[in-house]
Amino acid sequence: MRIVTAAVMASTLAFSTVSQAAGVVTGDNWHPIDGFAQRSVQSHMFDGINLTEHQRQQMRDLMRQARHDQPPVNVSEMETMHRLVTAENFDENAVRAQAEKMAQEQVARQVEMAKVRNQMYNLLTPEQQAVLNQKHQQRMTQLREVAQMQQSSPSTVLSSSSTRHYQ
Repeated sequence: MRIVTAAVMASTLAFSTVSQAAGVVTGDNWHPIDGFAQRSVQSHMFDGINLTEHQRQQMRDLMRQARHDQPPVNVSEMETMHRLVTAENFDENAVRAQAEKMAQEQVARQVEMAKVRNQMYNLLTPEQQAVLNQKHQQRMTQLREVAQMQQSSPSTVLSSSSTRHYQ
């Protein structure tokens, strides 16, 4: 179950990042499909990259095509999961099967969006790619720092709370 949850969370994060990048590229003409696509605190893929108007148009075209080709969100699958979660008796096997089905659909969407991001990346000049890669490394460093803080926080809380019980 942890693997499925991790896959769903990772794909959701990736989808939201791609969607946010699309918002930066296409400007006010882009309408997010769902809540994941809205801007958040996360950095956008092309922030800090000076794109030419031609590059912007090519990226708009790629995103427009990707939105056109992408299947709609499967509401019935979400409804099925909701029914399983709110059922009187919890059926772990049914929830697991439904989560895996939903995760597979999300992985397919993530692969398609990664393909589009690759096409967008390859529209950049080598200098723009270098800036993008540098910004990516900075974001990864920040994420590692956050992850380290999160890992050390629970142990600190546990050790301080267990100390109080023994004093």
